[in-house]
Amino acid sequence: MRSEQDLFHELSYYTLSHPDPSFIHQHIVDAFAAQRADGKTKRIALTFALVGLYLHLEKGYTGRRVQLAHMEMARKKRDWPAIELPDERGDVTVSDVLAAPPGAERDSMIDTWCASVWGAYKQSHAQIARLARDMLE
Repeated sequence: MRSEQDLFHELSYYTLSHPDPSFIHQHIVDAFAAQRADGKTKRIALTFALVGLYLHLEKGYTGRRVQLAHMEMARKKRDWPAIELPDERGDVTVSDVLAAPPGAERDSMIDTWCASVWGAYKQSHAQIARLARDMLE
């Protein structure tokens, strides 16, 4: 049986070779990081993942724009917030995304996965939105 990490790598091959210049790979990086976070995850990693999901789903950012936002955030040194980890991190997983046929269906499933993970962190939505506004506006 293949691990979630192996499945993520397989999906990465798909997204990194995707012809769309919007760079959907960023969205799978953020969804996977937020879904797989645990007590050992660095605060910056989870914060960036959740800001990425917020910008994509709530503000309509492409993966490329999310990547640029992450770069801007990285230039600003700060103490990153502690974010409460929900018990459940979304019903959709990387294996569900890979089960969808390549192309429009899989691309749509990536957005479904992102929404599932973002929804699981609902207790942190306001905190992440404030942080994104403070750092990016």
